[in-house]
Amino acid sequence: METMISESSNNVTIHWFRHGLRLHDNPSLLEGLENCSEFYPVFIFDGSVAGTKTAGYSRMQFLLETLRDLDENLKKKGSRLYVFMGEPVKIFRQLFEDWNATRLSFEQDPEPIWQDRDNNVKDLCDACNVEWIERVSHMLWDPHVILRANGGSPPLTYAMFCQVTEIVGLPPRPVEDPDFSKVTLPVSDHHDRLYGVPSLEKLGIVAECEAQLSPYCRYLGGETKAAALLVSRLAKESKGFSLGQVQANQMYPDLTGMPMSLSPHLRFGSLSIRKLYWALRDTYSELYPGSSVPMSVTSQLIWREYFYCMSVNNPNYNRMFENPICLNIDWYSDDALLRKWKEGKTGYPWIDACMRQLVQEGWIHQVCRHAVACFLTRGYLWIDWQKGLETFDHYLLDADWSVCAGNWMWVSSSAFEKVLQCPRCICPVRYGKRMDPTGTYVRRYVPELKNMPMNYLFEPWKAPESVQLEADCIIGTDYPSPMVDHRTASKECKEKMEKVKGKYRDDTPHIAPTNEDEVISLIWMRKQHGETQMCDHSDEKLT
Repeated sequence: METMISESSNNVTIHWFRHGLRLHDNPSLLEGLENCSEFYPVFIFDGSVAGTKTAGYSRMQFLLETLRDLDENLKKKGSRLYVFMGEPVKIFRQLFEDWNATRLSFEQDPEPIWQDRDNNVKDLCDACNVEWIERVSHMLWDPHVILRANGGSPPLTYAMFCQVTEIVGLPPRPVEDPDFSKVTLPVSDHHDRLYGVPSLEKLGIVAECEAQLSPYCRYLGGETKAAALLVSRLAKESKGFSLGQVQANQMYPDLTGMPMSLSPHLRFGSLSIRKLYWALRDTYSELYPGSSVPMSVTSQLIWREYFYCMSVNNPNYNRMFENPICLNIDWYSDDALLRKWKEGKTGYPWIDACMRQLVQEGWIHQVCRHAVACFLTRGYLWIDWQKGLETFDHYLLDADWSVCAGNWMWVSSSAFEKVLQCPRCICPVRYGKRMDPTGTYVRRYVPELKNMPMNYLFEPWKAPESVQLEADCIIGTDYPSPMVDHRTASKECKEKMEKVKGKYRDDTPHIAPTNEDEVISLIWMRKQHGETQMCDHSDEKLT
């Protein structure tokens, strides 16, 4: 069991960084420094830590930048980050002996995939009479508290989750920054050679394409970059709040501007989720003192919590079979269609632009994620959502085991609910036009179409031959023809989903949206004259 914090001032503490790669708002680090005489910060590449098992070039680059920044920030305090490679239990057994450690502190990793690792290390600590300290700061709430408040099981809808969090109460505010001034911080004279952050080359990570080496936009990792980005993001949110807008960057996304999302930093913990949550609330309150803060101000952060809680105690959460909250659907398996989708060669410029940005930069806006996920699964290709999850899990900077899988189940209708099985789906033409009204985004990532007139840009197969010649882009030669007739494909998928609905008429536990407004909010569809910009393609033709 976790022991009480020792009152002795002679503790030798090792802090184990995994997620939570920051110094600010780090309660386990803070407690590790209490009554501490000597301190060692450690990171271990064990083949899986922080999602490295499935990470591609961009995410590994971001992680290494984050670790270097952490090392630099520790250096300013007089310490350094000790980086090791191997199995945590073996490494800690040796470090406990070499450093005479009496205490190990670490942030809680709540997802089930980390429990065996953490339990094995806790067992080692108990066997070696080393105190261990585990604290919650990767989430707003301790997920086990949420589950207990809901009777022992996760809330199956977002609305239910919000009701439970109201009972639990607001999450804690961030803790103060750590004070290293009274602690000895040993550093080897040969630290960089023995314990330095490795390079991509040393880890065997290489770029898959030239564009990954010099992308249009690149997120930079680290707590320092996260802090600067937070300031810019709060300024933008404050402006939106003053105009009566909430989540302005979501409803009106700037797809070609500088990266503004903080999700990669939340994923690695270089920014505290609690710091962002309270910064948003406080920014709103400063503008509207005395007014209650709308839940929409922090709703995207609450969605993250919701998916995390859904995954607790469910090791099969990221797969379809043996997953108690996911429907088993007879998806197609078509490697050729899957490859075209992954490579951004579907023949639908909006979809292709999204997928190419994903591969090149490791990030796409949420509106892009919903569009390509719908296209691959229930909307048009009827391909297994797990294949899409594997792609996202490889390329996305912010690919998160719980959130990523939850979103794929939700959008693919494996989260069974009538709203998502309605005739409408995310149109690869209309939705693209709405999100990219000037065509700048599509032209950037699908340069074959850079000269295509705007009225044909999202449907280039409709362009007359003379227009294609003038645009120096012949459809079927320079840019692919549509891989499916989206009008026909969507109707076929609708019929398949109706059969699924018939198969699961009983109440089957699953992740589910509460109502249509919640769907529209999550996918950022504005209602216009009582209608959304989702469609059933009944009035569209390919020619």
